[in-house]
Amino acid sequence: MESTTPDFGQALKWLQHKQKVAREGWNGKGMFILLQIPDANSKMTIPYIYMDSTNSNSNAKVVVPWLPSQSDILAEDWIKLQ
Repeated sequence: MESTTPDFGQALKWLQHKQKVAREGWNGKGMFILLQIPDANSKMTIPYIYMDSTNSNSNAKVVVPWLPSQSDILAEDWIKLQ
């Protein structure tokens, strides 16, 4: 059962189900995070979260590893994207 106020725990569940996730409070619309699970051809050996802002209105159009801030962890405005 999904929470009515999607918190970071819910966002992690969505990530584990290969969903794109974002916060409504983020300034760059079109930015999202995804969970990368390494495969046999990967240089990384454990799963990691990355941010994709290539289709955003942000000035930084990049794909980079991502770590949540304290405000991200405590936020209740997480959304699952299509």
